[in-house]
Amino acid sequence: MRYHKALAAGWPIATGMIEGACRFVIEDRFGITGARWSPDGAEDILKLRALVVNGDLNDYMAYYKNCYLEEHHLARYDPTSIPDLGLTA
Repeated sequence: MRYHKALAAGWPIATGMIEGACRFVIEDRFGITGARWSPDGAEDILKLRALVVNGDLNDYMAYYKNCYLEEHHLARYDPTSIPDLGLTA
């Protein structure tokens, strides 16, 4: 970060808070001895950690289940036949 430019523009610099959040969300999970992560796997874990930390996991899971239902079932089958398939959650 170019601190001198941020300070000259009057922007607040709260690196301690940001660094603490990064340590909490990222380092505590990825700093496990011997752990190896692919970029895609690491991104997925970070997204889930952020959802959990922010308390949004239940809302996200409801959204995800609805998207999955629409993409994999409602888009492929006659909606009136869905109850007959026994796909209750």
